[in-house]
Amino acid sequence: MSQYQIAVIVGSLRKDSFNRKLANAVVKLGPPEFVFRQLQIGDLPLYNQDDDASPAASVKRLKSEISAAQGLLFVTPEYNRSIPGVLKNAIDQASRPYGQSAWAGKPAGVLGISPGAIGTALAQQHLRNILAYLDVPTLGQTEAFLQNKEGLFDAAGELAGDSRKFLQAWMDKYVAWVKKHSA
Repeated sequence: MSQYQIAVIVGSLRKDSFNRKLANAVVKLGPPEFVFRQLQIGDLPLYNQDDDASPAASVKRLKSEISAAQGLLFVTPEYNRSIPGVLKNAIDQASRPYGQSAWAGKPAGVLGISPGAIGTALAQQHLRNILAYLDVPTLGQTEAFLQNKEGLFDAAGELAGDSRKFLQAWMDKYVAWVKKHSA
């Protein structure tokens, strides 16, 4: 059985992030041959094109981890109707210099959770636009705009009830997407 290494990029640095909690819970719905690993993005310097010739060690590490992955899973909050700056910085760092993007061709899934009624719909749309430009085939359906409300997680932080069923169906489609695009 082949193993699929999946790079998980959480767009929040907050210790008690809803999106980190979601990422930790949803990866447990993946099959045994999928190995999910959260990548660190909080230690990256701000992107500066002057550094392209000599990137920081943290940038080299990020690009190496993405390159080694067969798939990507983005789990992001929505800040001011878009993606957080830390996520955009990570995307920029790993896509540069031009023509040397670590993201290109990697199949991706996009999730997010927020207290708001529309979840992270706008952040996800902005992220999808960026990923399209970077040649990242992104799972389009089923979209998952999750509202963080009572009953989504149980006391142990696991997905509960209908939310678990919905996200299991999402994970099943994501797994098929990665297998299709990493063959």
